[in-house]
Amino acid sequence: MIERTPLAAFLLTLVVGAALTVPARAERLIVSVSNHRVTVTPNYSGEELVLFGSVEKDASTPATRNNYDLVVTVSGPRADMVTRRKERKLGIWINTDSREFLKVPTYLALFSNRPFDAIASPEVARRQQLGLNNVLLTQRVGPDFADVVPNDAFRSAFVRLRSQHGLYREATSAVTFLTPTLFRTGIPLPGEVPIGTYDVEIKLFSDGALVTRTETAFEIVKVGFEQFVANSARHNGFFYGLATAMMALMTGWMASIVFRKD
Repeated sequence: MIERTPLAAFLLTLVVGAALTVPARAERLIVSVSNHRVTVTPNYSGEELVLFGSVEKDASTPATRNNYDLVVTVSGPRADMVTRRKERKLGIWINTDSREFLKVPTYLALFSNRPFDAIASPEVARRQQLGLNNVLLTQRVGPDFADVVPNDAFRSAFVRLRSQHGLYREATSAVTFLTPTLFRTGIPLPGEVPIGTYDVEIKLFSDGALVTRTETAFEIVKVGFEQFVANSARHNGFFYGLATAMMALMTGWMASIVFRKD
């Protein structure tokens, strides 16, 4: 016979109670991407992937729950980046101030089936980071690290510049429900897309509340000569720099011969 101490009995009661209070997940998302490995060649000019999936219901799904909203967030490799403010002084544009963004996505896209403010309340939108204005972009502000208000001049300039290159974007009508539970959306990738792993987070909402979420990923890699150059620069920096310097000297020497005036 096993004798339980009062503490053991109390802990067992807590574990059982917690297990009973965890709600059963009534829906789950099944998703996939049309290509999990994108190869970048010298003539790469961009492409569009397709994310498709379905909402799987079970017996615990409320019978009245038929309308869903979907938000897809695609984020590329993270890096530190700097935004600078230029001012014209004495007829010359010079850098007068700057702000460093820490470990922010080099590519960021948010897609949904309708406007974010129609999907959830402002509080839920901020908590779930729905829309570019609600995504956390940590900055170094003096000795502190923080995210600032969306209309901060440096933050606005950073998002605008990334958006101009197609690296930051949002589209509130990009997700299409083909049936009440089957959906798809495109993921456009510009020609200057960064190399690395891209995380895709899919969130399912109903009546303004988050129902469930899932994740997938794809990878962008260089192949051919570009891959050789990138690997050489990364793993053999000294010899890569030496070879680059020699090539520059050879190019200058050849140019001097070709354009020499006798």
